[in-house]
Amino acid sequence: MNKAEIGIIGGSGLYAMPGLTEVREERIVTPFGEPSDALVLGKLEGRSVAFLARHGRGHRILPSELNFRANIYAMKMLGVERILSVSAVGSLKEEHKPTDFVMPDQFIDRTFARVGTFFGEGIVAHVGFGDPVCGAVLQVFADACATVGVVGKRGGTYVCMEGPQFSTRAESNLYRSWGADVIGMTNLQEAKLAREAEICYATMAMVTDYDCWREGHDDVTVDQVVAVLHQNAENAAKVVKAAIAAMPTERKCACGSALKYAVLTDRKAIPAAARERLGLLLDKYLA
Repeated sequence: MNKAEIGIIGGSGLYAMPGLTEVREERIVTPFGEPSDALVLGKLEGRSVAFLARHGRGHRILPSELNFRANIYAMKMLGVERILSVSAVGSLKEEHKPTDFVMPDQFIDRTFARVGTFFGEGIVAHVGFGDPVCGAVLQVFADACATVGVVGKRGGTYVCMEGPQFSTRAESNLYRSWGADVIGMTNLQEAKLAREAEICYATMAMVTDYDCWREGHDDVTVDQVVAVLHQNAENAAKVVKAAIAAMPTERKCACGSALKYAVLTDRKAIPAAARERLGLLLDKYLA
């Protein structure tokens, strides 16, 4: 298909991408079902991009209901090689203030009701995930924050919780004791699936609140989060635009060959249905 080279996944507050030209929508059906919404294709800073509202326009889909596999596979079907993810998070450290951006480079999984792999049903693969985001894209994100003039901190640990409820105070303090930086509900499965799809992935976490651990800070409420989201979304769109403008055209990282040695199943034992379902990912290795 090769209709886009860079994907943008917009989280809470970022439901559209300002500045897109030559805009058109594409409804895609993947072997894993339909993505959260139609993908919006266009040009941004001279690059071909595909934008997806993670929760659907109008924010209709819970984190636990997201079809992560369809979202990432649809990007792959469009030819996307890099994904810039934007999401809202709570801060677990005093230094990460509401309206700050954090670009995490590690994750802790606290989810329990999600599928985070394309594999199974007759085919086994294990990709490396020690460094779960693409360092090259992460640096572009960080540099773009400096270019735009917003606080953007490179590195840190993102706790991915199930939700949709916010944390208890005990949970929040537990995550702080682990040294985690931010907490959200969406990015880990995206990172896992992007790695399996050999797509470079990094996320920019928009801090909206201090979760519930901070003394003197009231429990998190949706209206408080939404108030900060509006300010964050405007800055996030500027950062994404600057990141796309600065994105190198050539990939020199290892993300593009993550599956090269990952498949353990004997080639002759792979079911035809699995081979067909994952052909987009595996044909270059199994042909």
